Amino acid sequence: MQDIAIAKSNPRDHYKTKEAHMCIRRLIFGIAIAFSAIWSGSAGAETHSAASPGGAIQVVVTDENGRAAYSVSFNGEQVIAPSMLGLLFRDHHGFDRDLAIVAVDETTVNESWEQPWGERRIVNSHYNELAVDFSSSEGPERSMTVRFRVFNDGIGFRYEIDKQRALRKSVNIIDELTQFAVGENATAWWIPSGEFNRYEYIYSKTPAGDVQDAHTPITFRTETGVHLSIHEAALVDYSGMSLQRLRPGNFKAQLSPWSDGVRVKTEAPFKSPWRTIQIADDAAGLINSDLILNLNEPNALGDVSWVEPGKYVGIWWAMHIRDRSWGNDLIHGATTEETKRYIDFAAEHGFKGVLVEGWNIGWDGDWFNNGALFSFTESYPDFDLEELGAYAQSKGVRVIGHHETSGDVSNYESQLGAGFDLYEANGVAAVKTGYVADAGQIERVAENGLKRYEWHDGQFMVDHHLHVVKEAAKRKISINAHEPVKDTGLRRTYPNWVTREGARGMEFNAWGSPPNPPEHEAILAFTRMLSGPMDFTPGIFDLEPNKRPPLREDMQRSDPSNRPQTTLAKQLALYVVLYSPLQMAADLPENYEEKMDAFQFIKDVPADWEESVALNGEVGEYVTIARKERGGEDWYLGALTDEEPRSLEVALDFLDEGKSYVAQFYRDGPDADWESNPYEIMIYERPVSRDETLVLPLASSGGAAVRFKAVSE
Repeated sequence: MQDIAIAKSNPRDHYKTKEAHMCIRRLIFGIAIAFSAIWSGSAGAETHSAASPGGAIQVVVTDENGRAAYSVSFNGEQVIAPSMLGLLFRDHHGFDRDLAIVAVDETTVNESWEQPWGERRIVNSHYNELAVDFSSSEGPERSMTVRFRVFNDGIGFRYEIDKQRALRKSVNIIDELTQFAVGENATAWWIPSGEFNRYEYIYSKTPAGDVQDAHTPITFRTETGVHLSIHEAALVDYSGMSLQRLRPGNFKAQLSPWSDGVRVKTEAPFKSPWRTIQIADDAAGLINSDLILNLNEPNALGDVSWVEPGKYVGIWWAMHIRDRSWGNDLIHGATTEETKRYIDFAAEHGFKGVLVEGWNIGWDGDWFNNGALFSFTESYPDFDLEELGAYAQSKGVRVIGHHETSGDVSNYESQLGAGFDLYEANGVAAVKTGYVADAGQIERVAENGLKRYEWHDGQFMVDHHLHVVKEAAKRKISINAHEPVKDTGLRRTYPNWVTREGARGMEFNAWGSPPNPPEHEAILAFTRMLSGPMDFTPGIFDLEPNKRPPLREDMQRSDPSNRPQTTLAKQLALYVVLYSPLQMAADLPENYEEKMDAFQFIKDVPADWEESVALNGEVGEYVTIARKERGGEDWYLGALTDEEPRSLEVALDFLDEGKSYVAQFYRDGPDADWESNPYEIMIYERPVSRDETLVLPLASSGGAAVRFKAVSE
């Protein structure tokens, strides 16, 4: 199924008419120069604005004092104060001052398109567009377009630089001047940027004035309760953006540099990624936004019916809790015998895939610091990929492949084609990639043969990840990237990029010291998850692992605090709250077999949805999300809370009119508590109707998962 527009009004193709517009602009350039002093000086600045289709959001763009700037308001409240725009180049004059607005183009687009998989099948894209052309009033003749799209759920804007005399073919961007003046009194939820562990940090909640350099998405709540999330969309052939603190509450785009200090290496013409600001009057409104997806290009792969959402199990958690090892030097997990055990379990319980980590040569020794050890075509003697590929397919299951690079990208790229060919030949339709390495320790070999070290979110890695996705697509393989560049909605353009990591996942509960705190998932829903699906790997049922003896004494964890800080019901709720089309049941088969009544929800819950709606929530406190299965009539609900027990009222008016439902509940028992009594769960069912309101009691770090099963009249 392709990403296709299914309805459209007021269509205008600006890109086809760009050359005609530019001819006119060149003719009036001389007039623009002559009058730029008037526009920027005593006669006042040139100012233009655009509003969202519903009118709540307004963007104002100006050239006051010869500088490009914008501001944003929501329901009359200024949420982004006047903020600078522009770019600086290493070898050319930039767009920082002596600028004047010389042309403006406006249009409206209202269309819907269909996702081949996703949180919802039909996505509406309705926006008013304002394309503002700035030209220089001094120095070499140069121009840029800043294109704004104003949706009901936020704005996106990007820089478009045409081929021009002032910019030679090779362009080196050394700085992006984009600012976001949020104000120091807003509340922020954020993780630091430029640190060794990429995006894998516990979130901080502070006044915006106390935020230092931060990754995006970053979420703010103003003093009046307006919620904002700053991020980017369509990150292609550019460096990833974080936020650099300028003054308290005022931030600037910080582009991750190449090893030589240049931020972006490109050629004119070029376009930047979209800078995005999602805006809502409450926290749940951020989750319901489709802004990031709508700012990406349509499906570029054509027929992607081979991309299959689904749930999987895997030889993975056993290594994290040190029951097994990745390498062949302790208790090897990835053996033919053990993999068959997981395949049998998957087939019995309706899972589509079995992830196998540690099957290939390279895991013995110091693999963390020596990615050159890895071979992506040679297996350990106790693992037979050909036999297992055939065995899995005979059971209606597929092996999910794994490529850990340890940050040595040159070694990986030299074997990429052969590695994917091997997987394709053995029926592997999805591959998990990994880049475990310090943030500045991605290795590559430069053209002169010298080693260079690049950032995980720099342009080199942005290009690398897309190269991997395209090579995988040639073989009808989907990609689940870990230690990735952040999600910016490219799954729309390349639907085989199904999911990724990009935050602290479940594995930190095995060895994180500290593990993820109780509020972690209630923050992720309003921060990391706004960018796209996450392979969080939920479903851990062994919530008190230190109460059971290890297989080997020398593999025992030393810190007993490393455990999931949730109840059992909250683990189930994660399957609805934290979306991924490739969703893992992460625990060991034997732990599920001990609690088959609760495991039933994991077996039932889909990984692909017709519709999704966030019903309520506050960042870092609680959230409730309902989703309707694609190709069926059932709805599913997940609700979870932080360390504070609470009762949530949930109106059921999202259920379809004219249908009857039986609700199957999996919720915390009256004495449940993540720390002292995590297993107490109530499982029952009763009829419900769309005109009633549920009351869901949640324990400390607890949750509730509900299946609304449609019944025939």
